[in-house]
Amino acid sequence: MQISNNTVVSFHYTVLNEAGEEVETSRGEDPSLCLIGANNTLAGVEQAMIGKQAGDSFKVSLEPHLAYGLYSEKNKDRISAKYLKHEGKLKVGKVVRLNTNQGYKTGTILKVGKFNVDIDLNHPLAGQAVSFDIEIMAVRDGTAEEIAHGHAHGIGGHNH
Repeated sequence: MQISNNTVVSFHYTVLNEAGEEVETSRGEDPSLCLIGANNTLAGVEQAMIGKQAGDSFKVSLEPHLAYGLYSEKNKDRISAKYLKHEGKLKVGKVVRLNTNQGYKTGTILKVGKFNVDIDLNHPLAGQAVSFDIEIMAVRDGTAEEIAHGHAHGIGGHNH
């Protein structure tokens, strides 16, 4: 079966930064699941998957504006430390997840005060070209429920 809209793809990936250093991988864990056409992953990665099938391996390189965005000095904020208590001990350079009005965002701590934290809300890979090394493990049709929900269900996807 070829990957197309409304198919669920099970895949492993490795992300490399501009310097060619591995920054994230799913290998050694359960594969990731993605419902194609539902914006569950970067558009460039999804487009590169179209037409592939189980067993295919490929690489895709994305410029910053197609990956994690351009870096913006304006994307910094000072927030109450209480919003990050779920992250444990806070220290400069720690990457944290923050629940915002626009959903979860990843940020890097710039400064820790007694009550407030200065945070850079640019993705840690913002402004960098990145490469993905992808291996397609399985492809199946998305269920009606997955298509209605806009994401894949199961291990590596979204569990209800």
